[in-house]
Amino acid sequence: MKKRKRRIHSGAKARRDRRLVILSSIVAVLASAFVLGMILFVIFGMNKGNDEGAEDVALFEASFAEPVEDLYESEYISPDTIRAIVDGGKSVADELSKRPATVEMNADTRSTFATISECHIVDGGKVQIDVTSEGIPKSDDKYYYLFEEATYQDAIPEGAEPLSKIYKDDETSFTINLNKGDASSKLFSKFTVAVKLGGEYVSISHAKYITNPGACASYNYSGMKHTSIKGILPDPLRIGELPDLGVSYCAYNIPLSHILTTSGGIAYSYGGVTYHFNKGAIDTYDYLFKRLNSMGIDVAAIVLNDASTSAYPDLTHPDARGSSSAPYRMFNGATDGGVKACAAVGSFLAGRYSGSGHGNVSMWIIANEVNARKEYNYMPYVDVNTYTTAFVRCFRVFYNAIKSQNAGAKVYFSIDQRWTLNSEKTGDYDAKDFLDIFASSINDYGNIDWGLAAHPYSYPNGNTAFWKATKYTNHDVSTPVISMDNLEVLTNYMQRPEMLDSSGNVRSIILSEMGYSSSSGETLQAAAFAYAYVKMEQNGYIDALMFSRQTDAGDEIAALGLALGLQTTGGHHKYIYNVFKYIDTDKRNDVISFAYDIVGKRF
Repeated sequence: MKKRKRRIHSGAKARRDRRLVILSSIVAVLASAFVLGMILFVIFGMNKGNDEGAEDVALFEASFAEPVEDLYESEYISPDTIRAIVDGGKSVADELSKRPATVEMNADTRSTFATISECHIVDGGKVQIDVTSEGIPKSDDKYYYLFEEATYQDAIPEGAEPLSKIYKDDETSFTINLNKGDASSKLFSKFTVAVKLGGEYVSISHAKYITNPGACASYNYSGMKHTSIKGILPDPLRIGELPDLGVSYCAYNIPLSHILTTSGGIAYSYGGVTYHFNKGAIDTYDYLFKRLNSMGIDVAAIVLNDASTSAYPDLTHPDARGSSSAPYRMFNGATDGGVKACAAVGSFLAGRYSGSGHGNVSMWIIANEVNARKEYNYMPYVDVNTYTTAFVRCFRVFYNAIKSQNAGAKVYFSIDQRWTLNSEKTGDYDAKDFLDIFASSINDYGNIDWGLAAHPYSYPNGNTAFWKATKYTNHDVSTPVISMDNLEVLTNYMQRPEMLDSSGNVRSIILSEMGYSSSSGETLQAAAFAYAYVKMEQNGYIDALMFSRQTDAGDEIAALGLALGLQTTGGHHKYIYNVFKYIDTDKRNDVISFAYDIVGKRF
């Protein structure tokens, strides 16, 4: 009988122990789930106002303020378990109290509530979009939505679906695929962040483009090391004379009419479209660039849109396809076909001339004297903001295309010397107005390292004695014209905060055209160059000079009376030839001393 009682008591205790284990396990699981749930709630957001969120925190903390002695007396839950639950709950409460405030947006703050602080390529094939905000916007749900806008779009397209979504926070990031070279490439897109309000997607950030396209490049050629900034517009028939002249740089035109063909040639697929390049013309550029490189000369290639508007309509802005006497037209960043065509041209050229064995180009200049609308960059007259915006869009396409092939390449646009001359009355635009709007737009949509190619000719161009006072030049920012007499106005202006590059430095500035005519005498031409070159070196902000030109151009002499070459069309070396040759050597003083009397001072 005693044995039976012992067995009964032993069985009851075992059952009680099992119940204790089961109950303890259930409590532990529930406690863990509760704490995990609260942590997830903190991490992924609560979509409530400040007061309501504060009440939740207070109630949650109060739930742990009561004594827990009764719980400690229970035989089913240990004090350590209770303490762990309490400590976990208090940690959750602390995190809840740190949660960014939820903010009610209004019409004035909505479009810029969030900021895209970075939009950059990571790991070679991903795009990371970093988003910051002051608090969390109140909306229909807990998410931020990422949208893509094309180069030519100014808002989220109607009916568009988001690329991605992420829980709202005051600091967060989206990551998407770049898809370089594909039809779905994001390389030329800009991005905006939206929330849902009333069932509709509403943008809450300013759009931004990718700002580091070089992060996906296969090449990184930035040019050779030079001790001189001297360069020239070469005569292709007299390339062999360049080593004698000691030049470091050459500028060379690439008109699209020379390199494009409608079929055959070199087929190049980009963005889901196949383009064709004239093999004979490309072979000629290959030979030329390789030969120049072999002489220790870096190349600045000027990409010019003289493509047939009937054979290659996509390359030209839709508004610029009409009749015009201008040799070049506005590139097209206004349509999907235009963006793809410009991107293909930029990508093909940069990929070919950056280390693939066809010669190297370290500097690319997009279009010519872009503020001179009717002479060199035709588009029907519009206000300067509309005109500049059209150019900014296609320029950024070229920039991203070129840099995505060669991270070391520099990409420029050029302006003429008419700074504040009120050029709009002639149907053109002042260079300063264009430059201001261009820089502002680039900064607004993501700062990139564009460069400036200036043409500080005298005004009028035949005024070789540029140092003589005229009504067109002074030494402050109001000057109508920027010539070599007051070049410091331009370089000082480029030191302003709004003009600096993405690292806060002064941008690369080159003089891609600068020259003087010998029509008023060869010694005057030589003296003007000598004085201008010394002033440019003393300035300290000019990376390269392309003197215009090696040989006189017959059409310039006939049309404008300008004989700008170092030599005549027949090959006669003018007085300037040796000045140009020796000005960056230890013979400088010997070859420029004659100019002191002409200029009226030593320099």
